[in-house]
Amino acid sequence: MWSSTSVIVPCEMICNNAIAQQMLLSTTTNSRFPLPRRRSHTLTYNNYGHNSNLSWMATMENNNHVVSTSTTTSVNHPTSVPVRVAHELYQAGHRYLDVRTPGEYSAGHAAAAINIPYMFQVGSGMTKNPNFVDQVLTHFRKDDEIVVGCQSGKRSFMAATDLLSAGFTGVTDIAGGFAAWSQNELPVDA
Repeated sequence: MWSSTSVIVPCEMICNNAIAQQMLLSTTTNSRFPLPRRRSHTLTYNNYGHNSNLSWMATMENNNHVVSTSTTTSVNHPTSVPVRVAHELYQAGHRYLDVRTPGEYSAGHAAAAINIPYMFQVGSGMTKNPNFVDQVLTHFRKDDEIVVGCQSGKRSFMAATDLLSAGFTGVTDIAGGFAAWSQNELPVDA
């Protein structure tokens, strides 16, 4: 005969404390813009696709074994910053990875940006570059500080997410992409 005891534990207690510690770190700078703190945004999803960080997780204890009622997976999301902050990061030594198509890149790009397309133009649509991470590894180390930009910010966010999943640690997404970069009259090469 066995007995079970239900215990309700907030998901925040289960999540990695390193995230909370990293969020408390302060960055000092002479910038008039607040620079991002290096942190990994981790969202935990249960097997129904719901974000369990926003809910309570029920567990049952049976003979000193804790069993969770849901299966979880983690997805890392990059820090996104405005273009002026991205430019300051770039000036401080971060390298610029432009993930637009070669045609978009040749029409204009941030000075000294490295172009590795995240997606390729195929007919009227786009398809993901299957060798993207491998190609990035030929130009960057996994611990390099990288700002990732595209045309509007959507592809760069997806690319930065893939890089974090591949083990890159210093990835920052440029919100607004090259369109915002050029609108703010930041340095470009034609």
